Amino acid sequence: MAMTLRLTEEENRQLDELANVEGRSKQEIVRLALADRWSRLHKEQQLSDALERVLPRYRGLLERLGST
Repeated sequence: MAMTLRLTEEENRQLDELANVEGRSKQEIVRLALADRWSRLHKEQQLSDALERVLPRYRGLLERLGST
């Protein structure tokens, strides 16, 4: 699917620099950045889900440890 990405001159310069340094196309740099951000978001959600399951079980212990 095609998409138009509007960047400031500074953002375009930064994207050019990244592409040149990494030997990749600008398109590939943007796709990799998207994949990285999506991966971090997914990991954050997994951590949040795990904490929702675990924290109630250890809430009393954590409160006792926090008060010492």
